[in-house]
Amino acid sequence: MTTMRAISQDVFGGPEVLRPVLLERPRPLPTEVLVRVVAAGVNPVDAKTRAGGGMAGVLGEPPFVLGWDVCGVVEETGYGVHTLAVGDEVYGMPWFPRQAGAYAEYVTAPSRQFAHKPRSLDHEEAAAVPLAALTAWQILVDTADLRPRQRVLVHAAGGGVGHFAVQIAKHLGAYVIGTARAAKHEWLRGLGADELVDYTTVRFEEVAREVDLVVDLVGDGHDATSTRSLDVLRPGGLLVAVPSGASPELAELAAERGVRATGFLVEPDGPALARIGELVDAGRLSVEVEEVFPLERAAAAHERLAAGRTSGKLVLRVTEA
Repeated sequence: MTTMRAISQDVFGGPEVLRPVLLERPRPLPTEVLVRVVAAGVNPVDAKTRAGGGMAGVLGEPPFVLGWDVCGVVEETGYGVHTLAVGDEVYGMPWFPRQAGAYAEYVTAPSRQFAHKPRSLDHEEAAAVPLAALTAWQILVDTADLRPRQRVLVHAAGGGVGHFAVQIAKHLGAYVIGTARAAKHEWLRGLGADELVDYTTVRFEEVAREVDLVVDLVGDGHDATSTRSLDVLRPGGLLVAVPSGASPELAELAAERGVRATGFLVEPDGPALARIGELVDAGRLSVEVEEVFPLERAAAAHERLAAGRTSGKLVLRVTEA
C-alpha cells in the first residue's frame, strides 16, 4: 500500500472543515520509525489550530493533518534505530509543535520521541496520555521542581491535563487543591486531590491560601484566572499559565507582588513518557477517556470538545490493534 486514510483540512474554520482524504504513506528517514496509528488523542490545541490559532503559526496555511497524540505499532525502522523494533507497541507526542499528522493511519518520527506503550493500557487509553501527561509532568517536575508538602492549585483539575496534574503532584508528595465543578469532585478525590473548589459557586482566591504553585489551565481569557491566581501564591511562589501564557503585564504584576509567572509549552520527551508509563503500570497514574470516535468522525470529536465539560480525554480510533 502506498496510500493511507487521514483527516485533513483545506481552510481554517469550525469542525466541519475536517474531511477524510487519501494521502501518500510516509517512509521513515534514518533514526525514524514508521508507526501504524491505532489511536490518536484529541486535544484543545488541535481545535485551536484547526480554527487558525494554536500551532497554526507553526504549521502554516492548510492543507495539513492535525494531531500529536499517537499510540500504535512500529511497522518499519530507519537506519540507526536501536531502541525500538518492528512490532513494538509505542506511544508518543512526536514533532510538537510541528506537524505530526496523528489523524492518519501512519506517522513517521524520530524513534526517541516515542516510548513503549504502558502494558496495562489499551491503545485508546494510551493515546490519551502523551500530550496531557507530558504537559503536567514538565510543569511539575521540570519547570516547578515540585517538592513534598508544597501546596499546588490546579485550575480545570478535571480536564485532560488537569487530571494528570492532580495525580502527578500527589505522587510527588504535594498537597493538591483543584478547581472543578461539583460533579467531578468525588472522582478527583479518588485521584488524590486533597481539597476541591467548585468555581461556579466560590471564588477560588477566597479559599485557597499560601500556595507554592498554581497550574493554570484556564488562562486570563476566562474571568482573569491567571491574574486572580497571583492572590493565592505565597512569597516566591510560581504561576505557570498554560493557555494564554504570561504576558509582560502579568509577569510585571507578579514581580511587584514578590511571586513569579511564566508561560509554558510542552515538548516531545520519550524518557519522560517511559517514566510516566512505569507509573501507569504500577497503578500510580490513571487516565480517563470519556469517548472514543472512529477516525472518520473527527469533526464530531471536535464538536464534543467544543461543548466543554469533558472529563479526561477524547480519542480517535484509527486502525485495529
